[in-house]
Amino acid sequence: MSSAAATTTATRLSGIAAMLGSGLSNQTGAAIGALAFPVLGPVGVVAVRQYVAAALLLAVGRPRFRTFTRRQWWPVLLLAVVFATMNLSLYSAVDRIGLGLAVTLEFCGPLAIALASSRRRADVGCAVLAVAGVAALMRPRPTTDYLGIGLGLLAAACWASYILLNRTVGRRIPGTQGAAAAAGVSGLLFLPVGVVLAVRHPPTLGAVGCAVAAGVLSSAVPMLADLFTLRRVPARLFGLFMSVNPVLAAVVGGVVLGQAPDAVEWASIGAIVLANALSLLTAPRTPRAPAPAPTPPEGRVPGREPYPAGPGGPCGGRAG
Repeated sequence: MSSAAATTTATRLSGIAAMLGSGLSNQTGAAIGALAFPVLGPVGVVAVRQYVAAALLLAVGRPRFRTFTRRQWWPVLLLAVVFATMNLSLYSAVDRIGLGLAVTLEFCGPLAIALASSRRRADVGCAVLAVAGVAALMRPRPTTDYLGIGLGLLAAACWASYILLNRTVGRRIPGTQGAAAAAGVSGLLFLPVGVVLAVRHPPTLGAVGCAVAAGVLSSAVPMLADLFTLRRVPARLFGLFMSVNPVLAAVVGGVVLGQAPDAVEWASIGAIVLANALSLLTAPRTPRAPAPAPTPPEGRVPGREPYPAGPGGPCGGRAG
């Protein structure tokens, strides 16, 4: 093997290792956050996580709030509300139906965006497969938690809305200023929540530590790892690996939280993951440009559109 080929292989392997680390960090952070539910509840954990995400993105994006026009502010405010609702509904779903199922349902959001504009038979089949997976989860059983399933699907709808709003924000505000501003506003929305919780139910140091760890592991670490990864692996491989996150969530949920999916739940997770993977694998390849494409104005990396990593949310919306 030539030195150039060896270097390429090593670079690709380091990127794959970073993807695995990012996924495990994201899901482990969510599981550690769930350990604080008995003290802080999902609302308290999400509040602390929003503070961490806001501090991180404000430091990176450094938005110039005074220069924002009304036309720029309204999508930022909507994005902040969607971001807050997405994480709150996801963590509330984790509390009721477990990490694996909650993250799996949330992934229906970006999958719906990817399939909505397609007329290919393969994508129709992927949509049917995903719907079958969700239907299996919602089958009537004495233990079926319809509110938890509803919260997971609400997180999916929020993630889909997050993708669409991010496009608008990216077109109107340069760089990462829009995402940073939305994260800051989202953190402000949860500030009264944090004050009320601190006054009525003073949290333990351990619970706050778990919530902060959730913010760091599910926001800061995946963000840095993804930036490292996308310089080393093709965007299609990155998206394909992202679609495996529900499996990682189920495994981490079983190990850390003792949440073991049954056979039907595993089949549903597999169906939705397979629908995501097939949609990516069968998508027509974009012709390679003769020159490197410029970085999009919103700071996203080309090829990540189906599975954008939100500012701390699956799993970005990697929220999860």
